[in-house]
Amino acid sequence: ARSQAVQVPSLKSTANYIYMATKKTVKKVATPKAPKADVTEAKANYSADIFSAQGKKSGTLQLPETVCGVKWNDSLMPRVVTSMQDNARTPVAHTKGRGDVRGGGRKPWKQKGTGRARHGSSRSPIWKGGGVTHGPTNQKNFSRVIPQKMRARALFMALSKKLKDGQIIFVNSFEIEKPSTATAKKALVALSKSGFAKLGATKNNVALVAFSDAKEASVKSFRNIGNVRYSAVRDLNPVAVLKHSYLILENPEAAVAILAHRADKTARPTNPFVEATK
Repeated sequence: ARSQAVQVPSLKSTANYIYMATKKTVKKVATPKAPKADVTEAKANYSADIFSAQGKKSGTLQLPETVCGVKWNDSLMPRVVTSMQDNARTPVAHTKGRGDVRGGGRKPWKQKGTGRARHGSSRSPIWKGGGVTHGPTNQKNFSRVIPQKMRARALFMALSKKLKDGQIIFVNSFEIEKPSTATAKKALVALSKSGFAKLGATKNNVALVAFSDAKEASVKSFRNIGNVRYSAVRDLNPVAVLKHSYLILENPEAAVAILAHRADKTARPTNPFVEATK
């Protein structure tokens, strides 16, 4: 009689059987999600003290966020500042090339037979008295175009940083009726004793005084001080604001109104479709 063949299970099927027999089914329990907390961000309150010409506090002023609450942008500010500096640059340095130098029309010596190196002009850049290779010329144009919104945003970034660092001084009025440098210096000394110690320093670019309505007496009084500069509020720019240690704004209500109007004029237009989906 034929012996019946016994089927021996393979090693792989045995391993799968043991795995399925010992596997435990674990039910996944859905963990309840915590409810989102109703977080309402409080708007920052931008306010500053107003000082008198005697260095005493005379009131407070509320500042708009569009002027003094702009976030600093590391890529925008250097671009605007360097562009403004290039626009103010006057190309003075000028050199002459070999074609601009007088003389050199005759060949110094014949091409062959002298034993010397061959030359065609004595005004070659390798000769003494010759032209300059790749030198600066006064015909180069360094100016750059700065968009109006970028320039305005850079100004408000600089003002926001100055306000955060406590380097903007709001003065009600300097009370200067006739030109007097002594009166202007007296006002600066009084303000330096009110927490702005650097105003008493003798280094350059201590303060920039900005007038909303510049009077001749005030301008003549401050222009004789070597480390102080003056400007109109409408002419403020980020280079001048960052260059000086302090920014002094006379008649702060009118000055802030001018800056706020400029901020609203250069603000980005809102998209009604995006606002409706929020």
